[in-house]
Amino acid sequence: MKPEKLVCKVQNYEWGRLGSDSLVASLKHSAQSDFAIDCAKPYAELWMGVHPNGPSMLLSNGESLSKFIESNKSSLSNHENGTLQFLFKVLSVNKALSIQSHPTKEQAKELRARDPAHYPDDNHKPEMAIALTDFQLLCGFRPSDEIFNNIKATPELLSLIKNSDNVLNELKTADDNGKRVALKQLFTDIMKSESNIVRSSIETMITRIKKKDTQTALDNLLIRLHDEFPGDVGIFSALLLNYYTLKKGESVYLGPNQPHAYLFGDCIECMACSDNTIRAGLTPKFKDVDTLCSNLTFQMSPPPYFKPRQLSESVVEYAPPVHEFAVHQIKKGESLLWNVYASSIMIVVSGHTELMIKDKVEMQVNVGEVVFIAADCDAVHVQNTSDDFIAYRAFTPIPK
Repeated sequence: MKPEKLVCKVQNYEWGRLGSDSLVASLKHSAQSDFAIDCAKPYAELWMGVHPNGPSMLLSNGESLSKFIESNKSSLSNHENGTLQFLFKVLSVNKALSIQSHPTKEQAKELRARDPAHYPDDNHKPEMAIALTDFQLLCGFRPSDEIFNNIKATPELLSLIKNSDNVLNELKTADDNGKRVALKQLFTDIMKSESNIVRSSIETMITRIKKKDTQTALDNLLIRLHDEFPGDVGIFSALLLNYYTLKKGESVYLGPNQPHAYLFGDCIECMACSDNTIRAGLTPKFKDVDTLCSNLTFQMSPPPYFKPRQLSESVVEYAPPVHEFAVHQIKKGESLLWNVYASSIMIVVSGHTELMIKDKVEMQVNVGEVVFIAADCDAVHVQNTSDDFIAYRAFTPIPK
């Protein structure tokens, strides 16, 4: 079986970067020249896979990838269980996404049974983000001393916490479990505060910050979040969660019940094939504060990074501790795609190359183009690769 180019779905969520500023839009246009970019429209995500909310199609005949897989059983390996286990994306973020987490498999089943309108999938959603440009995010709770200092320095936030002296003392002096209990209490108090009180507290805080002689990076983030979501309780999360920037090629793995929010920039994202999200702030969408607060582990740590593995001079592997997906970054220098013993989806984000099977050039793959490589493809060679070639390839690894 030979590789198949895909036509992939663009999602126009309002947080996406506008027009040609969006990497999603520019990649889509590069691959599909008749794709017209509207300068006033947000282009947030490019979906590559079989999820029903954004299914990919074969360029050759318009058939859906899911139908192609169904008709060609050998295109997947046995461990892929009859369908793609992952959803592969490119994201272009212009404004903050919601403060959110994703459930475990067991929690996802319970949520779908209880509220299928807001939780349409019964699958978990572990995910990984790999920066394509400087990528700002909030992720994981800060170390306890940072949270303590930020709260003490923010009277508007302190006023929302019940029994604040006792709670902060626990956060400062208790053992790890006691600190997590204290963090859960104060976070829940904040997130469940009355909206009019929250709005007033945030406005007071922003006014105070703007009067300072100099603003810190965190101050500027708080101002920006208030501009994007005036008076939203999620603004306070920036004081509790790690705020940092992934540089190009750096990554983060987001396991179940880990609070996070993407803020700005472009990334590759790969996840289990699910669309389940528990939101609690920085969003006009449905918020489920009770579920978020009850599910979070309240683990505290410095900014989390995921360390990839260098497989060769030209291939880096991002393989988080889940069975659904891993991602290869591929640069010039590789003459043969690694045999991953599974189907895969590859997108070229820079440059171009040619794919060859048995000494025959099957296709040239240019920037923005997406290719499905079946599990039963013979060895795929790459040649005539440009110096600036970079591709990302997602697949489901063989279980260990």
